Amino acid sequence: MRTRSFADMKCSVAGALEHVGDRWSLVIIRDLMLGLSRFDDLQASSGIPPQTLADRLRRLQACKVIVKHHAPSARGYELTEMGRDLLMVLAALREWGDRWQLHGTIGPPLKVFDSQSGSPVALTMIATETGQRVSRRQLVPTPGPGADERMRFRLRAGQPKPNDDLRIGNQKSPAP
Repeated sequence: MRTRSFADMKCSVAGALEHVGDRWSLVIIRDLMLGLSRFDDLQASSGIPPQTLADRLRRLQACKVIVKHHAPSARGYELTEMGRDLLMVLAALREWGDRWQLHGTIGPPLKVFDSQSGSPVALTMIATETGQRVSRRQLVPTPGPGADERMRFRLRAGQPKPNDDLRIGNQKSPAP
């Protein structure tokens, strides 16, 4: 149950969570990405109570993350382009869960491979101009054109301090 809306928060993460932040919503999106589309299949795959599933599907439709096909021969629910763009988010969550063994099994329950080479795939960050891989330690958060005063506050307050290892990039403060 939601307790507060993030709609007024000028933050991409908060805005995304407003649309798909519910844990059931991400499980539904995962199943749609795996090819499930019918209500009964989504319910059987996730174990989500039918009324909760119906509510989340309505919410995802309202947010334009999924569409419902109404014709009797139609496949059911389908991700929109906005929904398909969540692939990287789910891949990041899956890789994080696998790394920290949050799946409760002996090994990862799902592996993903390149259809052409057969090689396993993994997420990585690249610099858009150079195409080079960028490590977490190289990241530098800066205000974007849509940054409001709260975002600027976060960035100022989050400036690394000596021996501070918990922020994006694990940057160290420059020497005085």
